[in-house]
Amino acid sequence: MVEFQHSSITDAERVSRELFYQNMVWVIDGSKFQKNFDIYHRLPHPASDIAQDIVWAKATRGKKGAATGFFFQMVDPYQTDPSVSKHERAKLGGWIHSIREVERELEQAYRGHHQYDWVRPHRTWLDAKTPVYIDIGEAGLAKLAIYDESGLPCVQLISKDDFVAAVSSTSHAEKLNFRTWP
Repeated sequence: MVEFQHSSITDAERVSRELFYQNMVWVIDGSKFQKNFDIYHRLPHPASDIAQDIVWAKATRGKKGAATGFFFQMVDPYQTDPSVSKHERAKLGGWIHSIREVERELEQAYRGHHQYDWVRPHRTWLDAKTPVYIDIGEAGLAKLAIYDESGLPCVQLISKDDFVAAVSSTSHAEKLNFRTWP
């Protein structure tokens, strides 16, 4: 079930629809808040090898440098202990790097993920229990997601054609698989 939402909706109504339909996705009209929704630099797929050793600086409008892609990479002594998460290792020490240093690896591991910042977000969509896609116009759809265990918000950009093909070929909303990205 695909639910298209143009107007605002209360938390109670969103929850009610999610409970009723269960197997659904939301497609939200993003035109009303597009000036408050910024999409920033590319991210490698979260399961890629390159993403395992990187902690990204959170990008926001106020942090112009982070919006272009800065990350922390752990120093060697902490990389070898698998019982410590990469985010805990980043707190212990590491080096700040620019996205330019990993452009080739990033390009190979890119699957549409980007950092974003939503100024004054519509909280109900961040709390949704089913997948939320924001229609960002001709650029396609932006699926709201959490990048990794740090809680870093990200979007995955998806072409509208690919979304329609994926929705048409699967019976479960959580298993939508996308082959392409803009």
